[in-house]
Amino acid sequence: MEHMRRQFLAAAGLSVAALKVPALAETKPTAPAALALPDRASFLVGDVCYLDSGSQHPISKGAHAAVDAYLRQRMLDPAAPSEAFDDAKVRAKFARLINAEADEVAYVASTTAGEQMVLRGLNLPASGAHIVSDELHFFGSLPLYEEMARQGATVTWVKARDGRIALDDIRRALKPNTKLIALSLVSTINGFQHDLKAVCDLAHANGTLVYADIVHAAGCIPVDVKASGVDFAACASYKWLMGDFGLGFLYASKAAQKQLRRTEYGYYGMSAFESHIYPFDAPGQRVADYAYADSAEGRFAHGTMAHMVMAQLNHSLDYIQQLGVANIQKHAQTLTAQLKEELPKLGYQLMTPPESGAPIVACALQGARDKLGAKLKAAGIRLTVSKHRFRATPSVFNTPADIDKLLATIGRAA
Repeated sequence: MEHMRRQFLAAAGLSVAALKVPALAETKPTAPAALALPDRASFLVGDVCYLDSGSQHPISKGAHAAVDAYLRQRMLDPAAPSEAFDDAKVRAKFARLINAEADEVAYVASTTAGEQMVLRGLNLPASGAHIVSDELHFFGSLPLYEEMARQGATVTWVKARDGRIALDDIRRALKPNTKLIALSLVSTINGFQHDLKAVCDLAHANGTLVYADIVHAAGCIPVDVKASGVDFAACASYKWLMGDFGLGFLYASKAAQKQLRRTEYGYYGMSAFESHIYPFDAPGQRVADYAYADSAEGRFAHGTMAHMVMAQLNHSLDYIQQLGVANIQKHAQTLTAQLKEELPKLGYQLMTPPESGAPIVACALQGARDKLGAKLKAAGIRLTVSKHRFRATPSVFNTPADIDKLLATIGRAA
């Protein structure tokens, strides 16, 4: 990719040295030698009881150091680290995390951006096309599929029952012309987790493709795109990947890529470029000859992305791999199990299925924000509190004492 950018800039008569973003410094993960959890030493959570990593994960000390090193390079600090990598290395680290091949992953600005690229590539909305989604999909995608319906597609919403989406209900929703099933692997609403392989097997037998929002899965529960057979998946990095806003990833299997029409035309996706309009250019029939790479980047990449977030992720993805996603999940489950057991005893209506393996525990509570907001703030506890719902999402630095503090603070349901 870096070679292609140099070729493009040189062909356009521009100075590579002048325009190239300074190389990002390689950083060594700072996970404890024993990789023990909980790991509070790698974060600056201090006295805050932070149980909201599913909304926005705290930045680790190591990721902070990686950003500092990057900014020192951008400042032309002569003492800045000289080690460098290109963006393909971070992309490859994420690909390994979800068991994808590097050329099946592209950078995107957000989960939603990736989801919409998939829809455009599948020529949706299209008259006569059928889409299946469910009521536990990301709430920000609900209007997206309502718009698909308004603009010509038919959309079937699978209803949640007991906080779950039943596979049989998805089966009944399928039609011969169902083009896509769109879902969240782990629901942001209550932590319900689909059996993604079962959904994909069902869909593929019908000739249907599957898109999964994995923003509440990648980094906190094991994700294997090959084992599941999912066609497309996207996530941002500011949650369980421990990155920041403005950068995420889109996965498209090689087989699924062949079913997409081209809708994105970015120079970062080009594999060849030769201009015919600048001084000393070879003559040509067009202003330029070009080709796009046969990869996810070639199909979806636009232009420059958030290099500071890449610097964070260069550290954070190593940190996650060193800890091990299975270990991260196991640690979180000790905390979520405590919540699932104690919250109902206090009279709270648990929304999260008990069998969910994701680090999310949500409760329905009428007037939750009014009843809990002030007392949580006074106690120094941070978690998601909505109008009629609250949700705790513990991570690698949380301890049983954090859960005890939350339960003692909220008391019995009013």
